[in-house]
Amino acid sequence: MQRSLAFLAALSLCSSAYAQAPEFVREPAKVKAGTYELDASHGKITWSLSHMGFSTYVGQFTGVAATLTLNPAEPAASRLEASVKTESVSSLHPKLDAHLKNADFFDVAKYPTAAFKATRVTMVDADSADIAGDLTLLGVTRPIVIRADFNQAGVHPVDKMYTIGFDGKTVIKRSEFGMKFALPMIGDDVTLHLEAEFKLRQ
Repeated sequence: MQRSLAFLAALSLCSSAYAQAPEFVREPAKVKAGTYELDASHGKITWSLSHMGFSTYVGQFTGVAATLTLNPAEPAASRLEASVKTESVSSLHPKLDAHLKNADFFDVAKYPTAAFKATRVTMVDADSADIAGDLTLLGVTRPIVIRADFNQAGVHPVDKMYTIGFDGKTVIKRSEFGMKFALPMIGDDVTLHLEAEFKLRQ
């Protein structure tokens, strides 16, 4: 009974926080400058590629960590570094996940981490930027460009932390990183969708 009451009380507080409809900033130039850490519970990478032309297969990486140093007044001075635990790859199918983790694909025992480091940030319109940088996967480092779209910023209604949110997208060729299993039946072009909420360091 006490647990039920505690749960209801927490749910009420959460509902009340969302009901306040806080004001959010949707102009990147008005976002607070500073160093941000990715909220791991709201940061993930969704990947997709062609499966023999029959379907577009989709999965995720959830073990993502990132640090963003943001300078809204001078976006080109902003910096981003991210790492991904390859063990976190998931298709929601245990047998396929085991195959994805072996040497045919991500070889997680040998390469437990993938990484990205931005080298240039270029605004393309009022709320979008191209983030050029180096992606390291399977021990191979190659340049990529991520198109990042700003969503909004402001004090999060639940945790009360200043938060900014972005969506991102890029396409890579897995063969360029040495992942050539089942080409060309399984697609070479892999689309990466990135969802990220960053918290301002206190």
